[in-house]
Amino acid sequence: MLEMLLPRNLNNEYRGYRIALWIFGLIIAVRALQSLMIIFNGPATIAGADGIPLDTYPAGAAQTVLGIFAQNSLWRLIFSLMGVVALIRYRTAIPLMFTVMIITFAGAQALSVYVPLARTGSAPGLIVNRVMVGLMIVGLALSMIERRRT
Repeated sequence: MLEMLLPRNLNNEYRGYRIALWIFGLIIAVRALQSLMIIFNGPATIAGADGIPLDTYPAGAAQTVLGIFAQNSLWRLIFSLMGVVALIRYRTAIPLMFTVMIITFAGAQALSVYVPLARTGSAPGLIVNRVMVGLMIVGLALSMIERRRT
């Protein structure tokens, strides 16, 4: 099992279930879209999807929040592009990519306990992200189970 998570060679010899590749592609597409929405339409996305009351902050503070979200989104967009490369060329890395995404989400959740974000109302982005992590866990499991060759 560890060999599937940390393969000796990165190649396209994927042994897991194909549905995991579709799940991975969906997650990568959604994450890339989320990143682009924050980079190009930050104020509306941060206030609407994340429930952060930017309009109540002083202009400098709101700009700082926008900048931090945009920088984080750039990192996520680059990671999504790495996911596309893995999906196209290095499929043996798919279980590792799922694992890194799950660890990143879990780490962010742990950090939010100690450094919470002030939010107003319900934030639909939180629901979407929780569904995404559920899909990541299912995708990881399906990518780690070797399918039978016929």
